Amino acid sequence: MTASNTNQKLSGGLVLLRLFIGWHFLYEGIVKVYNPDWTSFGYLASAQGPFKSLFAWLTAESILPWVDTLNWLALLFVGITFILGIFDRAGAVVGMGLLALYYLAHPSFPGLDQLNAEGNYWLVNKNLIELAACWVLFLQPTGTYIGLARLLKPKTSTTKTELS
Repeated sequence: MTASNTNQKLSGGLVLLRLFIGWHFLYEGIVKVYNPDWTSFGYLASAQGPFKSLFAWLTAESILPWVDTLNWLALLFVGITFILGIFDRAGAVVGMGLLALYYLAHPSFPGLDQLNAEGNYWLVNKNLIELAACWVLFLQPTGTYIGLARLLKPKTSTTKTELS
C-alpha cells in the first residue's frame, strides 16, 4: 500500500468521524430547540465531583435560561460546522469545551455514584472519548478534503517556469 493511498484512507476516516460527531451534536441541538420543556436544570443540579458548586450555581433562575440557550447554540454550531466542513477547527474547540463541561459535571471518578450515566465507567466515559476525537479533528481539519472549506478555498494558479 502506498503512502498516498494510506493518506487518502486516513483522510476519509477523519471525514467520516467529523460527519458522525457533527450529526451527534446537530441532532442533540435540534432536539433541545424543538422541545419547549427541555432544560439543563436536572443535569446541572445532579452534578458531582470537584465542580459541583459551580454547576449548582448555573441552575440559578437568572442564569439557567442563558445556560440552556448557549448549550443548544453551541451544539448547533458544532454540528453545522462539522457537517458542512467549514470552520471545523472552531467547531472542534467549541465541541471540546462543551464535552469538557459535560465530563466535569458528571466525572467518572472512582468513588462517585454514576448519575446520569448510560453505563459504569472508570475515569474514561463517552464524553471524554468524543472530546479526544474533537482534538484529532482540530489537529487535522478535514473541511478542505470534503466540505465547504474546499469550495471556498482560493484557487492557486500554477505557472510554468522557463527553462534556460
